[in-house]
Amino acid sequence: MPVDDDSNRRLPSSAPIYRSLLEPTRFAQFLSIGVIGAIVDNSVLVLLVEAAALAPTVAAFGAKESSILLMFALNERWTFEAQSGGGYKRRLWRLVKSNAVRVAGASIGIATLYVLHVRFGIWYLAANVLGIGVGFLFNYTLEALVTWSVHTEDRSVE
Repeated sequence: MPVDDDSNRRLPSSAPIYRSLLEPTRFAQFLSIGVIGAIVDNSVLVLLVEAAALAPTVAAFGAKESSILLMFALNERWTFEAQSGGGYKRRLWRLVKSNAVRVAGASIGIATLYVLHVRFGIWYLAANVLGIGVGFLFNYTLEALVTWSVHTEDRSVE
């Protein structure tokens, strides 16, 4: 009678993608940079709302873009350093892709801010923090797969 030996079974072809996304060090680095980005985002938001008297949902656009640029630079140098080569043109292309991904994530965050603040009366800063949290997993997944293509580094494992 044949023995069912699980050790010889191959992982599905999507395994390298999941393995790359779930790599704990990279995820922790991305999260750490996200915390820095959230601090910048909220600081700029408060400045624009309180000093420039902009509506929170309008001010959020400037706050988000300032944190997006900072987080790209930090992720480029630390979190995704192994995927960051290629010179000026490739770095600029990654910045464009990162900005597109993050603008989509920021839209999720701004929509959350709008709904929580305008519709439910939650303080704008608390609503913004919740919006950042909602956009985090979206941003991490697309940044890792689209901007820095981390899943391609595991192709040799298959």
